[in-house]
Amino acid sequence: MNNIILTGMPGAGKSTIGVLLAKVLGYGFADADLLIQAKYGKLLCELIAEHGDEGFLKIENEVNRDVDMTHTVIATGGSAIYCTEAMEKYMANDTVVYIKLPYEEIADRLGNIKRRGVVLKEGQTLKSLYDERTPLYEKYAHIVVNATGLGIEELLDSIAGILAIHERY
Repeated sequence: MNNIILTGMPGAGKSTIGVLLAKVLGYGFADADLLIQAKYGKLLCELIAEHGDEGFLKIENEVNRDVDMTHTVIATGGSAIYCTEAMEKYMANDTVVYIKLPYEEIADRLGNIKRRGVVLKEGQTLKSLYDERTPLYEKYAHIVVNATGLGIEELLDSIAGILAIHERY
């Protein structure tokens, strides 16, 4: 196993779980959103404002596609699943884990989604974004973890257990 790639909607807990999972597995940790911000010296919302949604997705695709790490848990941005090159690379070389939550739980967790640097088309709602992305998260996943109602420790145990089983076969 090379890297563990965590995908899912904003608010699904990718970064929080990613740090803990890396500790449990003895892996490094990287947050793809922070890699983008470090490379460009700007916040995600500033990059979206400056480059537009499509321009930001090109940046996100490039940064994820060019990640050169091993034995690292990588928390992707929620829109990384629109980045075909990056996701195909992750699917070919790594283990992609989709942290799946129902829409209601995502909506409860999120505050100002624009401030979080979420790519939303003009007039798009969080619900329509959720409905649009869910099939892509499922398409680009080796493992789908149902995180409904799970606390952090329970989710961590679930992912670590599934990864252990996944790697045996």
